[in-house]
Amino acid sequence: MFNDPTFWTAVAVVLFVILIAKPVSKMATKALDERADKIKAELDEAERLRNEAQDLLAQYQRKQRDAANEAEAIIQHAKEEAERMDREGRERLKASLERREKLAMDRIQMAEQHAIERVRARAVDVAIAATGQMLADSLSADKADALIDDAINQLPGRLH
Repeated sequence: MFNDPTFWTAVAVVLFVILIAKPVSKMATKALDERADKIKAELDEAERLRNEAQDLLAQYQRKQRDAANEAEAIIQHAKEEAERMDREGRERLKASLERREKLAMDRIQMAEQHAIERVRARAVDVAIAATGQMLADSLSADKADALIDDAINQLPGRLH
């Protein structure tokens, strides 16, 4: 057995495996630990990136909601402003129409008064002419002279 080369070859292989197994197992363990640490670091980084992405998504969703709310508020404000401007425009138009109507009514009233005054003046002229004609037809020259003299005599008393 000790002289057998197969025995010594087997002993040499076992010793070689024992001697090599420990450092190789340390190196393999170290390599596996480094690989595990690297994978763990990558997983941690992926988790951190996922959390950041979720935070960004939530932030953008908040901004989108805020923008939608702001847009809705702007639209509502614009509608209210348009309604206010429409109401004010209608009020101004109504006031303008009322002013124009009053002005037209005043002009009509003035025209009526002027027409009435002209009719009265014409009636007075016609009445004076008719009275003059009647007096001229009914009064004789002597009576007319006497009335004129009497009117002239009363004139100084009426002027003072």
